[in-house]
Amino acid sequence: EKWDFVLVSDIHEVGSEKEIKRKKFLDELSKKGFTIKKIEDKKLFYGVRAPKQIFQKYQGLLRKPNNRLQNPNVHQDVPVTTSFSLLRIQIVNFILQNTTTPDLEKLHDLMKKKVFEATFPLHEKEEVREFLKEKWARWRGIFCQQPIEKIRCYFGEKVALYFAWLGWYTYLLGIAAVAGTVVFVAGITVFSSSQVSKEICEASNTIMCPLCDQKCSFWLLSDTCTYAKVTHMIDNEGTVLFAMFMAIWATVFLELWKRQRATVVTNWDLYRWDEEEEELAMELINNLQHEPQQYQHSYFRSTVILLLVLLMIAVLIGIAHALVIYRVIAMALFTQSNFAFLREQANTMAVMTGAVLHYITIVVMTKVNRRVALYLCDLEKPRTFSQRENNFTVKIFTFQFFTNFSSLIYIAFFLGRINGHPGNYVRIAGKWRLEECHPSGCITDLFIQMAIIMLLKQTISNVMEYLVPWIAHKLRKKQQRPKKRRLILGEEEEAEDPCKRQWLSNYQLNEVNIFSLFDEFLEMVIQYSFTTIFVAAFPLAPLLAFCNNLFEIRLDAIKMMRLCRRMVPRKANDIGIWLHVLEAIGILAVIGNGLVIAITSDFIPMQVYKYTYSPCMTENNTGVDCSTGYINHSLSIFRVQDFEPAQRLVQGEPGLAPTGLCCRYRDYRNADDYSYTVQFWHIFAARLAFLILFEHVALCVKLIAAWYVPDVPQFVKNQLLDRKHSNL
Repeated sequence: EKWDFVLVSDIHEVGSEKEIKRKKFLDELSKKGFTIKKIEDKKLFYGVRAPKQIFQKYQGLLRKPNNRLQNPNVHQDVPVTTSFSLLRIQIVNFILQNTTTPDLEKLHDLMKKKVFEATFPLHEKEEVREFLKEKWARWRGIFCQQPIEKIRCYFGEKVALYFAWLGWYTYLLGIAAVAGTVVFVAGITVFSSSQVSKEICEASNTIMCPLCDQKCSFWLLSDTCTYAKVTHMIDNEGTVLFAMFMAIWATVFLELWKRQRATVVTNWDLYRWDEEEEELAMELINNLQHEPQQYQHSYFRSTVILLLVLLMIAVLIGIAHALVIYRVIAMALFTQSNFAFLREQANTMAVMTGAVLHYITIVVMTKVNRRVALYLCDLEKPRTFSQRENNFTVKIFTFQFFTNFSSLIYIAFFLGRINGHPGNYVRIAGKWRLEECHPSGCITDLFIQMAIIMLLKQTISNVMEYLVPWIAHKLRKKQQRPKKRRLILGEEEEAEDPCKRQWLSNYQLNEVNIFSLFDEFLEMVIQYSFTTIFVAAFPLAPLLAFCNNLFEIRLDAIKMMRLCRRMVPRKANDIGIWLHVLEAIGILAVIGNGLVIAITSDFIPMQVYKYTYSPCMTENNTGVDCSTGYINHSLSIFRVQDFEPAQRLVQGEPGLAPTGLCCRYRDYRNADDYSYTVQFWHIFAARLAFLILFEHVALCVKLIAAWYVPDVPQFVKNQLLDRKHSNL
């Protein structure tokens, strides 16, 4: 015999408050015609099965009016889009969640008070499930196509659409990964041939100003030869083309997904499905006297929520500031270390440890953000579950975006630009200097930060995502074993209830909730943000994302099929508000990459030099590389006697004699009063002009691509047209 749902409860004392509340809830279900079966083990298990009348009500409510007039007495099946067992689970879950006891308590309230411990539908031993376990939820199927139709038949449309979207995203990510790898390999080929890198490696007479106040001596520019080569491996002309390519790719991906989605949901007969109508039907099935909740809006409540959201964003930006302070202090401590390696690589070590700390803050704040977003959703009092889900999605994504990207935004656009100059440094608490960019550019710092965060997210996070449910499942299974053995040995004459083993095995699996699928979507959307927004600084991001997703699909499949309880199926004809989030990320990607190229990269200063100040233009010398002399042109001169008192200790350095007590630093400033030079304003104007041009061109190309690729294929439109014609 099949049961729709199982409720699990601790064994409470007879007459206790919890036992009375449990009895009241079960009595309410009995009044609605539910069949209830009780099995006692270490816990109390209640199997519930809904009466057939409930499903006939559903069919009657959602049948088309003309069919009802033609066949008033015939209970013919409506064209439901899921199998009957999925529909049963869906309806029964809604009734369970919305059944109210005489004390005005719902199942959610009872679970908070520990009256019930768990509630879940059962994994059935169906042919579909066995197929999915053997063919889909296996690591060996990593390169195989997903059986989306079978997934839909077992988990419902919402889960099937998630895997369809993830598969499509991964498929198109392969193209971006190839393009990014080509750009990166092209960068490696100019690893040693870049004129700028050569000048840095040969600058053995260029003495640079100290990078910190204490224990930092003057240093030679040629000491950073390798760092400069790595920088110009990332920061080259190919980066600009790749950033433009990714802006177009993001648009084409979404447009092609819309086509793919239209095809899939049309086959499921869900293209015109109305979620609101579905929810109203469920409410009427649960309570025939139900009146629909009216739409309401409170400007006061919206203002309060907006202020709280802004406060939370301010806290997240404050955490990014704390990471900046850590990097500054770490830099100062590393430069004073007794280890020569730490002193020499102080800047790189500060960046790398800062990236690891950033990853830890992401892990911690993800949990905090979830609680805050849920609290704000409760304040909003959304009308329906789908509205609550949409509101929660927008808030949690906003918080996660600032958690993940605040530190990256600082490194990309502020690092080395607000730190002042020798003799007049900006200091934290009047003591620690803000860090500055390397003479070869800031883009390598962004590259290191992104590489570490993406690698940690895709290794540690995925390992934990698999290991934690696996270990939890094994432990729960082990705890049930002793009881089973005693039953078998001590009560051999009594036949064990066939339901008992099934219910126990399902209970031993890991818990799922309404946000289980949401978590998977959020993880992928944040990854999509990393893959597109700062891709100009990290061309390998699409490749890492592609490799991760190949494993992510199977990891999610194994979790759902083998390690977790069955999800409650839900109808859907799209990925919902996530599509709008992805479109917003596409626009942010254009802005972000434009800013990275215009501000973080040395692409614009180099082009200005080539076409204005280089030997090719001033001496009309076409026989030399037009980048010749760029490094000397981009470094300003500082007189050592103008140092702040705390730094004058280093004046006696022997290496300063050849330069007449001067050192160089990265900026465009005059040697006499340290004001900005004409070149600085020339480059500033060029950066703004490029940013405006890049963003307008990229956005125009995005709009053209969106227009050129129709959202719905022609055959789907024709199919829908034929259906309308046949229904008349």
